Amino acid sequence: MKERLTLNRKEQIRLMVLGRMERREIGVNGAASILEVSERQAWRVLAAYRKEGAEGLVHGNRGRRPANVLPVLVREKVATLAQDKYAGFNQSHLTEKLDEKEDTHLSRSSVRRILLEKGIRSPRKHRATLHRRRRERYPREGMLLQTDGSPHDWLEERGPKLCLIGAIDDATNNVPYAIFCDQETTEGYMRMLKEIVARQGIPAALYHDRHSIFEISKNTSPSFEDQLSGKEPKSQFGRLLDELGIDSISANSPQAKGRIERLWGTFQDRLTSELRLSRSETIEEANIILGQFIPDYNRRFAIPARETETAYVKPDDQFNPEEYFCLKYERTVGKDNVVRYEQQRLQIMPSAKRTSFAGCKVQINLRLDGTMAIYYQGQALESCPAPKEAPVLRKRIPVSIRHADTELVGSVSLQRPTPDHPWRGVFRTHLD
Repeated sequence: MKERLTLNRKEQIRLMVLGRMERREIGVNGAASILEVSERQAWRVLAAYRKEGAEGLVHGNRGRRPANVLPVLVREKVATLAQDKYAGFNQSHLTEKLDEKEDTHLSRSSVRRILLEKGIRSPRKHRATLHRRRRERYPREGMLLQTDGSPHDWLEERGPKLCLIGAIDDATNNVPYAIFCDQETTEGYMRMLKEIVARQGIPAALYHDRHSIFEISKNTSPSFEDQLSGKEPKSQFGRLLDELGIDSISANSPQAKGRIERLWGTFQDRLTSELRLSRSETIEEANIILGQFIPDYNRRFAIPARETETAYVKPDDQFNPEEYFCLKYERTVGKDNVVRYEQQRLQIMPSAKRTSFAGCKVQINLRLDGTMAIYYQGQALESCPAPKEAPVLRKRIPVSIRHADTELVGSVSLQRPTPDHPWRGVFRTHLD
């Protein structure tokens, strides 16, 4: 009887991808991208699969005893001493005694793991729950920024309703930047963070609510590529925070981000009055007044941090903000080297390293200024607008018509009447 073969998650993913390659659903480039290996390694894995089947995907060390595993006698010795000679010792104290008295040199984590496997709990009691109190501020400026959007009638019916997107530093109450936008959008938060990085540097962490701008809903189904690669789907802004190395912290309630909520209360009082005083009526005028208001607010309400050093990190000289602060989408290049994004078609030009990108996975960057750029494996590709397709050009073809016993009237565009058109129904019957 043939031995049953069990594959782990990584091997199952490889099996699915290789099956799609064998059915010619994807090429080696696509398979290498999903498996996160080089093209040469993808060919090696495929060769092993063709030669040995699913068994060729199993790692060679499967079933072998690890070289660094603790001997059974040592594990039994630790468990016996913990229950007998050193009964009542906590795990750290026991680890020290094993090292000093028993000539057994183990880490605390190894001792803890052995005791847990034997069902021996630590005798140390849990500390009592602390009384709830106000959280201490972070010690350095830039360690934590609280951010949020405030939809409000800032112009008091003199103009459109706007949303103020901004951030406040947890350590100093300083407002590094804020901006008026039409709505609370990903682009608005990107513009805000882009200015903060340019002026101050990259903050260590960002504290926000659970808006879909920051988090993907748990009910959202991941893409096929995400399922195969095991990656957690992220929003565009969540992806930006990962690329910049900024910790993303979600608040469980409005009260948890009380500092930014109190800031909006102050702004809705003072800033609204300033906008009324200047008679601002447009978003452009409102942002000008906002730029004058923030320095005055910081001068009046900011407090010194406990530590003078800043936690902001200045980007290096090679840092290009346009490659980070943008919306990124993956697309597959067509056989004619044309890539599509919504209603636009871009023709990819040949490069010095590659003449054709047909079938390749490329990344489209939609920048904040409205321009688009295409990247393949981190390299920017030259592109231009693609010629319109034949179905688009054939949509409306002008034809000449003549009325009975009259000369040419002109050129119009004829369209086939729909099935429910009146001429197909009762009126056509009456005419007959």
